[in-house]
Amino acid sequence: MLQISTEYLAVGANGHPSVADWDESGILAFGADQNVALWRPQDENLRGIFQLLRGHENIVNAVKFIPGSSGVVITGSADKNLVIWRKNAHTGHYENSQQLHTQEKENHQNSINCLAVSGDGKIFASGSADSIVKIWSLDAENKAGLQQTIEIKPRFFPLALALSPLTGSPGSYILAVAGTKDIIQLYVLDPETSNQFKLQATLAGHEGWIRSLEFTRENEDSDSDLLLSSASQDKYIRLWRVHQGKELPAAAASADPTLGAFMPGKSLSNKAHRFSAQGLAFSATFEALLLGHEDWIYSTRWRRGDGRLQLLSTSADNSLAMWESDPSTGVWVIMTRLGEISSEKGSTTATGSTGGFWTGLWSPSGQTVTALGRTGSWRLWNFDKQKERWIQGIGVSGHTQAITGISWSKGGDYLLSTSSDQTTRLHARWKRGQQTSWHEMARPQIHGYDLNCIDSLGDSQFVSGADEKLMRVFSQPRAVANLLTKLCGIQGFQVDEMPDAANMPVLGLSNKAIEAVDDDTEILPPANDRDHNAIDPASVVHKSTLDLDQPTSEEHLSRHTLWPEVEKLYGHGYEISTLAASHDGSIIATACKASSIDHAVIRLFETKTWLEIKPPLKQHSLTITRLRFSSDDSHLLSVGRDRQWAVFERSTEDKTIYKLAYGNPKGHTRMILDAAWGPNTSSFFATAGRDKKINFWAKDNTGFHCRSTITETAPVTAIDFVGRKITDDVAYIAAGSETGFVAIHALNINNGFAAQMLGVYLPSSYPNPTKAVTQLAWKPVNEKDKDEDGNLNMELAIASEDCSLRVYSYKPRLPES
Repeated sequence: MLQISTEYLAVGANGHPSVADWDESGILAFGADQNVALWRPQDENLRGIFQLLRGHENIVNAVKFIPGSSGVVITGSADKNLVIWRKNAHTGHYENSQQLHTQEKENHQNSINCLAVSGDGKIFASGSADSIVKIWSLDAENKAGLQQTIEIKPRFFPLALALSPLTGSPGSYILAVAGTKDIIQLYVLDPETSNQFKLQATLAGHEGWIRSLEFTRENEDSDSDLLLSSASQDKYIRLWRVHQGKELPAAAASADPTLGAFMPGKSLSNKAHRFSAQGLAFSATFEALLLGHEDWIYSTRWRRGDGRLQLLSTSADNSLAMWESDPSTGVWVIMTRLGEISSEKGSTTATGSTGGFWTGLWSPSGQTVTALGRTGSWRLWNFDKQKERWIQGIGVSGHTQAITGISWSKGGDYLLSTSSDQTTRLHARWKRGQQTSWHEMARPQIHGYDLNCIDSLGDSQFVSGADEKLMRVFSQPRAVANLLTKLCGIQGFQVDEMPDAANMPVLGLSNKAIEAVDDDTEILPPANDRDHNAIDPASVVHKSTLDLDQPTSEEHLSRHTLWPEVEKLYGHGYEISTLAASHDGSIIATACKASSIDHAVIRLFETKTWLEIKPPLKQHSLTITRLRFSSDDSHLLSVGRDRQWAVFERSTEDKTIYKLAYGNPKGHTRMILDAAWGPNTSSFFATAGRDKKINFWAKDNTGFHCRSTITETAPVTAIDFVGRKITDDVAYIAAGSETGFVAIHALNINNGFAAQMLGVYLPSSYPNPTKAVTQLAWKPVNEKDKDEDGNLNMELAIASEDCSLRVYSYKPRLPES
């Protein structure tokens, strides 16, 4: 039996203003593809994402915690479903508590885009792209039941909801609904007249779609007015007041003409919208217009602390703003602005702008704020009371599209991943005393095409392939090498031979090496437009910028951790499908997508001159899906969609020459998706295919023959062997399927290759990906990876189409007595 523990979870957040919420318990939950990721931003150990919840079948758009519920969270998805999650009292892990299925006619018929929960935690609302808002009641155990269905008229898609008890009217609620129109509808539930929400007012004034709504009380007094914030694509925030009483609030009663002074040519309506509940009179009036953002505003969040009311807003202009009302004038002004400073906007590199923020969140204490950027990464700021300023902390990041390839460095010190989101990322352990935590340490490649495959060339170089029909080779810059040495304890880099850093020209995809300058070096702008040799000040990097004492921020990752490109490898006519580097780093084997014999070839490149070794290797007739070198590089294994495998043998006279030695045109009954050589051998290998089988092939005097087969319950999309035998007879192989399931099998080599699935001891449900596993990679095994009893502590990296990168450790566990 093996005991599994989670070392690292990395995934990017979905781009939606309603995608995240921060609970009073300190947990931040956000939608990540069709999973829900849980993170404690204020965790002193900086563990990052600690759990991924599976239960949805499409993108998660909306996340809300129920106030006062000990962390119960509601999520809504493009799969039309709502799921309620709660923490298991025994394991401490979150589990699916209730799923509201779409098979019932009463549920949503389209993507759920927004949620709102009342402050007393008794009811919540969900809004969907079917122009429907549904009201749900919550019982004492937080089980949901449908109470009402509201068809929005005039028809528009709800993108934002806000829900609150009405001041001074117990049992009454007010619901604000807005979205793909420039109006806000107010619905009121009056228990004396009906148990249904009814439309009572329509607030006009915005001139674009409204993306965020949120209620708060003006002060701690239970009878205080409600304030509603609305954020719009018209670049403005509007505040609205819901007042109890027949007399209008002072601002509305005065009809101050100066309200419109900030917007030349526009008048701000002071119309009072009156309604009643339980015999009490209420009014909804315009309160204030907040100007300060330069682009669409996606979210607003209220916070009351230290006797003052604050509003946090996030915008596509790359900034977060913290607003407060001036005590003397009542005018709302920006007290603090965070994000990208104006000089960084419009940077000449293709990585200059991160595209703004989808949403921002206050911590329960108000001493930390987080913001979700367009790249799917979270940024974090902590308030330093001594310095009286916000200091950027360590957020979390991850891929936002399917991860297509992973590769450990040859020494196993760090992990590279590449994705359809057009980035390559480097992940490593940050070591500080007795504490360690995984982080994204560098982003070597930001590309213009979807990336499909990657492999390491030693410890400071890698090669990647993309849809652009060529491969690119990258070398590590001094800045990243110093960072990995300083933070991760990785030694052995030849930093004297490295350039300082790299950047990317605006009109190119090739990272260029650059040298950093001293902080006191003055960079003069070009004398005129014809001075082509002048240095662009925006491309200059100062040495102090590259000297960090903690993992990098999102801005730093995208601007200052690129790796310079050293070579391009041409030859293929279609998108690159797979590649592999020999273990000694001397040969790169590549293949591309193909529908004919002419293109289904393997091209070899040697890494001294980067020239192709001709002729290419021919055997397949369709796309080659995987290439693998044996541990001693004496054999090259290829498998493809044409259901066959081929083994090419290296010439003893010229180590750059490989020739076909063995082949099997009927290796599987359906396409073969992956293959792996046994540990430290070229005498047996495994293949896996869409026929749900893993076949083990062993060599004798006549060639390779199938010795045994494992049948899985779903197509097998990825396999990999642990790098050394566990005992003299036993090897471990990991297998990942199209459904996301990962199994570990023990293979008895000297007993007819008999295989047995190993039991896995888990303190919680098995944390499988929710979509197909795209690649598995065991960390290279070293002597330092053995425990006191001599058992291997094995680490498996798992890449998936659900955008998640996972690293799990496996070690033997003695049976309980």
